[in-house]
Amino acid sequence: MFGRSYFCLLAIPSLVLAQQIDSDVPLVHGRANELVTRLPDIVRPTSPTTPEPPPIVPRSPVRTPRAGFPDFARAAGMIFSGTVKRMERRPATRAQAVETVAITFHVDNAIRGVTPGEDLTISQWIGLWSSGQRYRVGEQVLLFLYPPSKLGLTSCVAGTMGRFSVDARGRILLSAEHLSAFRQDPVLGGKSRVRFRDFTRAVLQARGEE
Repeated sequence: MFGRSYFCLLAIPSLVLAQQIDSDVPLVHGRANELVTRLPDIVRPTSPTTPEPPPIVPRSPVRTPRAGFPDFARAAGMIFSGTVKRMERRPATRAQAVETVAITFHVDNAIRGVTPGEDLTISQWIGLWSSGQRYRVGEQVLLFLYPPSKLGLTSCVAGTMGRFSVDARGRILLSAEHLSAFRQDPVLGGKSRVRFRDFTRAVLQARGEE
């Protein structure tokens, strides 16, 4: 009797311990699931991605400062209005190392460096012609030309700025580019059409010759 009672007493703690262990297993398993569920948010490595390039910031346009009308007028060796008579393409030679275009004008009105009524032929580098600085036979223009170089070549002062169209009444037409550049000039400022006489006065004043 005593032996069976002792065996029962030993069995009771074992059962209690087994139940406690069985009741703890789901708890541990549940915490493990919780950790696994939280793992991606904490330590799971992310897939490699290509870093985005830095944004491209557009640069502000660079504007070239424009000289005033006095500097512009003083840079010219020849200033006149005339009519285009003919053009001739001339190949490079031993004496003239570059290909040129010879342009002949009938000088209608002269301001500097030419004679009214003469036929004036200038030589222009072919590259300027190819880039768009061209003329048409019969076209009336007013030109500011640089003094001829050692090769005898010339071109309009400041590119297109040195060229003005002339209407049928002989008035000088100022483009939007001219109006912007010469808006401070006391004679030309704000005018899109100027009589040749007034234009001549503006040139002489700018050059300090009046």
